Amino acid sequence: MSEVKLVATARSEFGKGAARRLRRAHQIPAVLYGHGTDPVHVALPGHETMLALKHANALFAIELDGEKTLAIAKDVQREPVRNVIEHVDLLIVTKGEKVSVEVPVVIVGESAPGTIHIVDLQTLALEAEATHLPQEIEVSIEGVQAGHTVQARDIPLPAGAVLVTDPDAIIVSITSPHATAADIAADAAVAELAAEQSAESAAEKE
Repeated sequence: MSEVKLVATARSEFGKGAARRLRRAHQIPAVLYGHGTDPVHVALPGHETMLALKHANALFAIELDGEKTLAIAKDVQREPVRNVIEHVDLLIVTKGEKVSVEVPVVIVGESAPGTIHIVDLQTLALEAEATHLPQEIEVSIEGVQAGHTVQARDIPLPAGAVLVTDPDAIIVSITSPHATAADIAADAAVAELAAEQSAESAAEKE
């Protein structure tokens, strides 16, 4: 994903009231920090920022007072009920710099017939070049048999990326589905009910 260009404005008001006013004006409070600089409090355009944050590890080009700063989102605070973005922490980065990020795992392929897969780890921690951060990591389970697992060490990484997650961590487990006693009892109850309804229907026709 290429840089997401956002034009920011400096913030001079703080607190919950000021933040609410910004959100009513379709803006999002944010702070730029890192590289030994003082934190800079800004307001970002709400719609464009929300769309960009749907992509993991998006690279932002923040324009403030005519100057461009590269940054990535390190923390996004959301209102839990409506899932509205309340605040964004942006870490300043430079080209060539390596940063640690969490990258979502995406399962691809189908495991062997008659098996199911269980995702044990939803993200991988990687260290990668700040301006070329992966948005997702594909984990193939094509043809994997029951009883096998895919560990972090087994996953091909993008060029230049280094694994931070424990290499022995299990990402996906492949298993055979087993019916529990409760499942068997429920299936039997459904079958019995269906048989009773069928018998009643036959009796009514007579």
